Amino acid sequence: MDWKDSEYAGWGRALRAKGAIARPDTRAALNRLEAAPAFGMRRSYGDAALNSDGRAVDMSSLDRFIAFDPDTGQLQVEAGARIGEIASAFAPRGWLPAVMPGTGFATIGGCIAQDVHGKNHHHMGSFGQHVSELVLLQKGRERVVKPGTALFKATLGGLGQTGVILRATIQMQRCAGDVMLVTERRAPDWETHLALLDASTASYTVGWIDATATGDALGRGIVEEGESAAGLVKPRKGARKVPLDAPHFALAAPVVRAFNWAYFHRVPARGRSVVRPLQDFFFPLDKIHDWNRLYGKRGFHQFQCVVPLEAADSLRAMLAEIAGSGLASPLAVLKRMGPGRAGYLSFPMEGYTLAIDFPNRPAARDLIKRLEARAAEAGGRLYFAKDSLAQGEQIAAMYPDLPKWQTEVAKADPAGALETDMTRRLKLRSAT
Repeated sequence: MDWKDSEYAGWGRALRAKGAIARPDTRAALNRLEAAPAFGMRRSYGDAALNSDGRAVDMSSLDRFIAFDPDTGQLQVEAGARIGEIASAFAPRGWLPAVMPGTGFATIGGCIAQDVHGKNHHHMGSFGQHVSELVLLQKGRERVVKPGTALFKATLGGLGQTGVILRATIQMQRCAGDVMLVTERRAPDWETHLALLDASTASYTVGWIDATATGDALGRGIVEEGESAAGLVKPRKGARKVPLDAPHFALAAPVVRAFNWAYFHRVPARGRSVVRPLQDFFFPLDKIHDWNRLYGKRGFHQFQCVVPLEAADSLRAMLAEIAGSGLASPLAVLKRMGPGRAGYLSFPMEGYTLAIDFPNRPAARDLIKRLEARAAEAGGRLYFAKDSLAQGEQIAAMYPDLPKWQTEVAKADPAGALETDMTRRLKLRSAT
């Protein structure tokens, strides 16, 4: 297996790395490689998958479905299997992954390493709570890891630092079919938006928020509730592709405000119900391949935090600062989260999570740093899958189980062979 010198980036494209990458397509090929951090489709936005001036292993070719039990819904797959491909293959058979992130390109290994959440976290918790077993490659040997163990808790949300994730068994959940019945409602302001999220009893709930609206309209948006269903819809249109990096003015403030106004008003004031293909509901941006190029060559950063329920006013203040900055993009999401989390460094807590993209500019980076400080003051957390600017001191305060994680990582990888740009930037593997 050859190592190939490459320049690569996370999904946000603001942070990049140069180094040697190997892409094994068999277990035997993987065995011949020296220990190095592994990544999948690099859908984390920052530097979680980067290893500047070092080596990294691309696991995306190790993507087989190994075994499925139709009676129990237990599915065993290799780490490179994509969550969207699993959903497409099994929804017609009445099964879905219990938790799915916002892109179908995320790999099972990535879902484990970030302990991702989805539009049903308020009911189903995080991805790791539905992992029945996983297998790590540690020091050239396979190690089976079971829920409830310290190593399991260090691996779920653990950024790949306990070993290379080889395969996993996940518990699927029953679904009615491969389409979604979606109810859309306007939320004219912040208080209504939160009230709709709090009151939702749907299986899946998510809010799109207009991060440019100010005054009485601050926090307005659209709340979507979804249930799986069986039926026929028009075939999904082929994915579109962004062929070039967009010019800097493509997401200028007037353009974003106009788009957001139109997007909000596309839903009638009385609301509506529509039937959508499953992929369109769960992974709406996947229809636009390389949509990250809309931010131009400089890329973008995303800010995502979660704050406790009682800190909702602090989150509102963050949104007000964002709306007044003129820097937000059309891609902003507000969700209600439950308490479910599987790992020491898992992101979720019961509360509200806000996620917003910003173009990679000095003013936006300064704004994000202020927002990160506000999140810390509110007793909240930042999400490793989206972070690219935080500092280690903040993270240590947000994740009180960090010492437990460090203990397990020190045993699993004492030489630091699996370190990444993110773990070094945040000083995660040593006290800060």
